[in-house]
Amino acid sequence: MLKVENLVAGYGKVQVLQDVSLEVPQGSLVTLIGSNGAGKTTTLRAVSGMIQAQSGRITLNGGDITGMAMHDITKRGMAHSPEGRRVFPTLPVADNLLLGAFTRVTGSRPKGNVAADLDRMYALFPRLAERRAQLAGTLSGGEQQMLAMARALMLNPLVLLLDEPSMGLAPRLVEEVFAIIARLKAERVTMLLVEQFAAAALDVADFGYVLENGRVAASGPAAALKNDPAVRAAYLGAAH
Repeated sequence: MLKVENLVAGYGKVQVLQDVSLEVPQGSLVTLIGSNGAGKTTTLRAVSGMIQAQSGRITLNGGDITGMAMHDITKRGMAHSPEGRRVFPTLPVADNLLLGAFTRVTGSRPKGNVAADLDRMYALFPRLAERRAQLAGTLSGGEQQMLAMARALMLNPLVLLLDEPSMGLAPRLVEEVFAIIARLKAERVTMLLVEQFAAAALDVADFGYVLENGRVAASGPAAALKNDPAVRAAYLGAAH
C-alpha cells in the first residue's frame, strides 16, 4: 500500500534522513521506533508531503507521490495525524471532524456516507460525542489527540499516519489511545505509527523499523524486535 525507497529528506541544508526504505502493506500496522532526533517525525512529514524529499521514491497504492504537494497526496488517500495534534481551536469538535472529510465533500475523493462515518467516529471516540458542540481549543490534551485521530480517519484514508499519539498524555489516556489503535488494526486500517513508547508500539504493531541517526538500523516482525537484545537494551529498558 505504502512504499518508501531510499528516501533522503531534511530541513534546508540539514539532512535528517539518509537512504530510508520501508513498506506498509495493506491492512497492516507498521511502527517506527527510535530515540529523539532519529528522524521518525521527519519520515512521516516527507511521506505526507509536509516537507519535500530530496531524493528517493514514495508510492501510495502503486502510484508515485514523490514531490507532490500535501493536499494532492491527501486527495490520493493519505491521512496524517501530526505530532502536537494541531486541531482548529476556535471551531467546534463536529466542524473539526467534518474538515477531515473536506476532500470527500468537494468531490476530490469518493464521498461515501460522510454522516455515517461521523457517527462512527462518535462511537469510536465517545468523549468526542459528548463534546461535539464544544470548541476544540477547550478540550483536554487527551481529547484533542482523539480529535486529531478522528479527523484524520474522516478522510476514509488508504493509509493513516500517526505521529506520537501518546505524547503528553497521562498513563490512563495512553492506554485508551492504544486501545483505539488496536481496534483500528482489527478493522484492517492501514497505519504507520511513530511512537515514543516503543514497547507499547511493538505490542500492537505487525512489523517495525528502528531508526538511528536517520537510517534504518533494524527491522522485522514486531514480536521479534521486542525480543531482540539490542533493541531491548536501547529502547525498551530493563523493565521490559
